[in-house]
Amino acid sequence: MATSAPELIGASGMVAVPTSPQRGISTREWMIFGGFAIASVVLVLVMTGNMAIAIGVAAGSMMVGGALWVMRSMFVAPQSDAQFIPDWLLTRSAIDQLGIAMAITDRSGKLVCANDLFASWFGGYVTPPDLPLNDNGAERLSDAGRSAWRDGFGALDHISVGTLRLSGDVRRAGRADDYLLWRFRVVEERNPIQEAVRLITGTPGRMLSASGVMLVLVGPEGQIKAASPAFLARAAGSIDANVLGTEFAGFLRVDDHGSLFFEREKEHATPLRLIQAPFIRDDSESPILLLLFDEDGTTADRGFALNYIETLLSLLPFGLAMVDRDGRFLFMNQAFQRGVGMISGLPPRYPGDLVVAEDKAALGDMVRRYASGQQLGGDIAVRLKAQPDEPIAIGIAGVRGLGEAAVLLSLKDSQEESKLKRQVAQASKMQAVGQLAGGIAHDFNNILTAILGTCDLMLLRHTPGDSDYDGIQQVRSNANRAANLTRQLLAFSRQQTLRPQVLNLSDIVADVTHLLNRLLGDHVHLKVQHGRGIGLVRADPGQMEQVIMNLVVNGRDAMPNGGELMVETFAIAADDVRKMRSDVLPVADYSVLRVTDQGTGIPPDVLPKIFEPFFTTKEVGKGTGLGLSTVYGIVKQTGGFIFADSPPGQGACFTIYLPVHEGPAPTPQRNSTASSEAAADGWGTGTILLVEDEDVVRTVAERALSRAGYTVLAAANGEEGVALFKEAATIDLVLSDVVMPQMDGPAMAAIIRDLRVDVPVVFMSGYAEEQLRQSIDLDNVDFLPKPFSVAQLTDRVTRTLDAHRAGEVS
Repeated sequence: MATSAPELIGASGMVAVPTSPQRGISTREWMIFGGFAIASVVLVLVMTGNMAIAIGVAAGSMMVGGALWVMRSMFVAPQSDAQFIPDWLLTRSAIDQLGIAMAITDRSGKLVCANDLFASWFGGYVTPPDLPLNDNGAERLSDAGRSAWRDGFGALDHISVGTLRLSGDVRRAGRADDYLLWRFRVVEERNPIQEAVRLITGTPGRMLSASGVMLVLVGPEGQIKAASPAFLARAAGSIDANVLGTEFAGFLRVDDHGSLFFEREKEHATPLRLIQAPFIRDDSESPILLLLFDEDGTTADRGFALNYIETLLSLLPFGLAMVDRDGRFLFMNQAFQRGVGMISGLPPRYPGDLVVAEDKAALGDMVRRYASGQQLGGDIAVRLKAQPDEPIAIGIAGVRGLGEAAVLLSLKDSQEESKLKRQVAQASKMQAVGQLAGGIAHDFNNILTAILGTCDLMLLRHTPGDSDYDGIQQVRSNANRAANLTRQLLAFSRQQTLRPQVLNLSDIVADVTHLLNRLLGDHVHLKVQHGRGIGLVRADPGQMEQVIMNLVVNGRDAMPNGGELMVETFAIAADDVRKMRSDVLPVADYSVLRVTDQGTGIPPDVLPKIFEPFFTTKEVGKGTGLGLSTVYGIVKQTGGFIFADSPPGQGACFTIYLPVHEGPAPTPQRNSTASSEAAADGWGTGTILLVEDEDVVRTVAERALSRAGYTVLAAANGEEGVALFKEAATIDLVLSDVVMPQMDGPAMAAIIRDLRVDVPVVFMSGYAEEQLRQSIDLDNVDFLPKPFSVAQLTDRVTRTLDAHRAGEVS
């Protein structure tokens, strides 16, 4: 709602306007007086029975009433039943000079006034909270308005309209608290370098100049960025001189004894002392603040100068502290206190009181060394008591001529930066481990393929009852267990092959509920709860079942004394995600799976590590440490997000957000592979080019296909495969590994397709099919994941050949 002539109301805008003045006796008072007079006359008449006396009483009453009316009119001050109405123009004129945007809304939400700055910032007289703010600013402003109606005040920071950054507050106002006052101010970002320039060239710099202390801000390449009046007068000869961008060293000279002087002061020059206060940063673009003063002390009183220097250091946005020759703190600014984790209590006496016991001696020795005479700068890495796991660098520089001050300590307030570094390091470590796990799993899959294939071929010659049959089955069973382990590694590294389908999370949970009950046993009660309106998601049903089982088993192990384990599915809309204000979760519609236990919980120091591979808190032999890392990999590869939460003293809660699939719902398809299955069980015909660099895998595959009736031409690399294809009269199918030395499978297949465009190709690899298809620029290729059994190999080859021949016939 908007108004064409908005005006603003405030406390000064309430004026009293008198209405309905009354003087003398009011009508109600006359009625009361008349009633008493009539009652008196009647009473006298009844008692005396004399009409004359009654009439006399009536006349006397009237005379008394008239006298009262005259007296009240003459001596009683008039009363006013004034109504207070807002004078909008008066208040608007008062606040138009404040430099802030203001608006007023009433109980009905109507905009009753606003100033010109409000209209300028928000593109007109728009009714709060429906302002054109970026992101979710309007929702946050609405929350602040509700808080103001409820509590009298609401505030919010970090809102913006266009490129303008603002902060705002909402206040309940008016005589009856029936208005809301909305106020907005521009937020100015503080730049440390700009702040230092302002201090040097402004009042603090002039005050220090009066005491003989010169300030210069020098860039990383030695060029002057700012200078105080005292430096300009001494170094350049005029306080109006322009020295910006010039070399700082060009204004100084050093004599044979190592004393420092200004270059322009040729004779009778006064030696100088130089103090360095660096901006502590991780890059090389950090400037340096330099303080210069006369060495002999004739220009200024040192105590007077020290007071000004402490004032300057307290205003700087980076941490600085001064220490005396005995190693005791003389001064530390607020940025230094924040950086070392000082929250409350008495300040420490020595720098060693801030660090862990192992670093006290090293820091104390360095402070004493710089206090004894060394005036160059240096730094030392220490661990603070407040942050023992995160080493920080403290800069140390020796100073002279500042009274008792002998050492200057510098420290950057870098809590947020350290947190970001830890997150980046954790992400890098997880990525590196994932790549390593994927490579190990790929090589291990080749070995398992050979073991499983050999077992299958041996079982063809042994029947149940043979002495070797049980041993072969045992080897095959262990190989399958190892294959499951490699699949977990691939899941963590997000390199497994997924078969995604459009499905409902509630259906997946329902399908595994009976299995979960058997896993939990009698002491843990499983409670399943499904929400309404859950959207479809695109995921691999088998992998999602593994996710649910892993989380449920972990919850069971966390409740050795029993309890209730809750599995929930529900929907969350984009608006609700936006209100969460998460830095990780994009705004979208999600289907959510939540698993909550009543166990012992996860300690805060362990919680950031739970998704790392091989990390486990279970006893030796009771866990591989791959359960949660597998869950993490599956969820991420599916495009979802997983969060772990464990409040102190409570159980753990794992919440998985999967984005809602926006495509059409899947339609059930009839099984059309019956003919292929029948063909797979029969005798194969045709010539197959087999290319595999692993000898054991190539031998097993060649024997298996030969036993199935195919003619096999085997090659150990891509070059041999191309040569065999050119020499052969006919090749019905190419079966090749993907990763091979010299020429890999896709490069070989591309050359073969140039020779014969319609030849079918089947790639076999231990890497994920999705990952390989992105790197293979070929159409109509099939994929066989490793490790595979003899039956799976012959089945895939037969299906591909049948599909190709059926296409030729049609």
